[in-house]
Amino acid sequence: MADFIDQGILIGVVATGIRLATPYLLAALGEMLSQRSGVFNLGLEGIMLMGAFTGFYVTFISQSPMLGLAAAILVGGLMGLLMAFVSVTLQAEQGISGIGLSMLGWGLSGLFFRLYVDGIQTIAGLKPWKIPFLSEIPLLGLMFFNHNVIVYFAFLMVPIFWFVLFRTTWGLSVRAVGMTPQAVDTLGVSVTRIRYQCLIIGGMMSGLAGATLTVANTHMFADNITAGRGFIAIALVYFGRWSPWGILAGSLLFSMADSFQLWVQVLGINFPYELAVMLPYIVTIIALMVSYGRVWPPAALGKPYERGVRG
Repeated sequence: MADFIDQGILIGVVATGIRLATPYLLAALGEMLSQRSGVFNLGLEGIMLMGAFTGFYVTFISQSPMLGLAAAILVGGLMGLLMAFVSVTLQAEQGISGIGLSMLGWGLSGLFFRLYVDGIQTIAGLKPWKIPFLSEIPLLGLMFFNHNVIVYFAFLMVPIFWFVLFRTTWGLSVRAVGMTPQAVDTLGVSVTRIRYQCLIIGGMMSGLAGATLTVANTHMFADNITAGRGFIAIALVYFGRWSPWGILAGSLLFSMADSFQLWVQVLGINFPYELAVMLPYIVTIIALMVSYGRVWPPAALGKPYERGVRG
């Protein structure tokens, strides 16, 4: 009996951790792409909030979770485009621009929620999809192969992003723009175009990450539902050293700590509630401290590029 309970807890902690890792992973992969091109986007939190509301609202009125996710991706891409216009075309200070975008998303999502939704509402979001055969594997099936499609998509994006960055001509251009934009410009590659593309894709990933919270996880929307996840995703980019595989490891580390604290509360274990809630953030801080001095960001990160002017 004890072994059964222990197995049930293990399955619950791991399965919940994998599900909770999804929004971090999606947003951090998108931010990694933006930073690889030399643009630091602090607006992830606002983009995720707008994605969360848009995904919820479109699903609410259409009864179609997939349509809600598509709308969230579109809104995320538009906010990424706005960030690109402000930080790349207007060459505004990237940190301030990102904070402004974050505040814009926070304000608009709350405003639209109050205007168009009558109180707390729930939606019929995505349901788990068991992968045939793999879901029947004892223990592993319930842990890894019994999730909604966005979870599978997020983890599939890790090798895809790695391949695009390190095995394609476009990925080489992105990395070069983030390191030496002047040299890339002399070869005929448009620094502006590459940065616009990366910010738009990053925005789309963050919009989807936000929609994951409402359409796939909670099936509802509430003010500040992201609870700082966008800023944590930015930290995970640094922890992961701008590598898709490193970001995957960081996302799982944080989400497993988060899952553990949730199960501590569910099981009623005699453990201080406040410490349990703080645990994921403590783990993130420790991880960043351990990696301090061992990371080398793209050389042009945060530096606006003006053609003909050397940085």
